Amino acid sequence: MKYTYLGRSGLKVSRLCLGTMNFGVETDEKESFRIMDAALDAGINFFDTANVYGGSENQGRTEEIVGKWFSQGGGRREQTVLATKVYGNMGDKSDGPNDERGLSAYKIRRHLEGSLRRLQTDHVELYQMHHIDRNVSWEELWGAFETAVAQGKIGYVGSSNFAGWDIAVAQGEAKARGILGLVSEQHKYNLLCRLPELEVLPASKSLGLGVIPWSPLDGGLLAGNALRGGGGKRSGNMERFEQFRPQLEAYKGFCDELGEREDVVSLAWLLANPAVAAPITGVRTLEQFERTLRAVELELDESALKRIDEIFPGPGGDAPKAYAW
Repeated sequence: MKYTYLGRSGLKVSRLCLGTMNFGVETDEKESFRIMDAALDAGINFFDTANVYGGSENQGRTEEIVGKWFSQGGGRREQTVLATKVYGNMGDKSDGPNDERGLSAYKIRRHLEGSLRRLQTDHVELYQMHHIDRNVSWEELWGAFETAVAQGKIGYVGSSNFAGWDIAVAQGEAKARGILGLVSEQHKYNLLCRLPELEVLPASKSLGLGVIPWSPLDGGLLAGNALRGGGGKRSGNMERFEQFRPQLEAYKGFCDELGEREDVVSLAWLLANPAVAAPITGVRTLEQFERTLRAVELELDESALKRIDEIFPGPGGDAPKAYAW
């Protein structure tokens, strides 16, 4: 396994991040345990979860599974760089309107305590805002996060689904307070979704955030199973699959020439970007997990990257150069 610093922090994370969103939903507890054990054995130390994972009627279930895995001991917690998130509705009637989607100092404190309880730990290395909430001031948010850091409950703060200008504002406010600010941005980014190259990736790289791509295989469309099985198990949209069929067929042909699986090449392409810290591999089975490890070893040369750009054209660079003289 290879490692990198997470943004401008001193925290080292594996180049692949184990995503746990399927745990307790499509992957049962036993298989989840097997996947997490295999991840540690492979050198993956970076695990990502969220308080809302577990299904619409069972929020928190995923964190509970991770916590039960930690409780087995054997150095599991000590070896793991743990990331979770806050923003969503947890179905907690005792919070009343303050449980609605969004952010606040109140919610950060309450939801962090809930996550720590479910995860059976006293801290998380990375606490991420699952989405931007522009109704709340950065004075309030940074104050809440500073308190949690001072209490030893979180190590670093990250964002997710932020626009480039949201990242810039957040970092500007953090600098004014004399604090580190954000160290990561978790963002949808893959061969079929390259818009983040306009603003989010250059902003993150310039302002010291490591990008953590989620949905690196676009719901299975880039996994190779889409063409073999008619859209991929998780694409959930045959119309969208048909929209990209010519590109996906060309991509399959290219991967066949390389002698590599489509999912492996898709992850290796992300890892070749200097703004990317670690793509999230949201696997459902141990077999899927083991296959993803090849991506860290695969290095795509310039000709391969050029061919991929021809199949999946990006926006043409960062903004505004991509669209203005």
